[in-house]
Amino acid sequence: MLVRDAMSTVVLTIGPAHTLRQAARLMSARRVGAAVVLDEDSCGVGILTERDILNSLALGQNPDAETAGSHTTTDVVFAAPAWTLEDAATAMSHGGFRHLIVLDGSGPVGIVSVRDIIRCWAPARHPARQHIPA
Repeated sequence: MLVRDAMSTVVLTIGPAHTLRQAARLMSARRVGAAVVLDEDSCGVGILTERDILNSLALGQNPDAETAGSHTTTDVVFAAPAWTLEDAATAMSHGGFRHLIVLDGSGPVGIVSVRDIIRCWAPARHPARQHIPA
């Protein structure tokens, strides 16, 4: 199975000036664990994850004052839609992260997460059957 088969194509994108609270609200509303940070003025494409927000809070930083740009990972490993899920899982495992931005051409076309890969690899869930004695 390929990354294109597992990735989410609805990508939350934010700017570097978004506060961490704004980013957290958007991520929560969309039920995603990461946002792509687009910054044409500097690094281009980066990623802000729930872990980045959690680390900031653990340091006692103010989520209304801290910006996404200050907490964005810019040395991002990107995936291609044609990568296998094994390639993506290996990159995540070696890099110690849970999300890959998927690039096709010059822009992001999706995000694949550990959860997406697990959904593809895990057997389909079936409703629990009750055993009724005869």
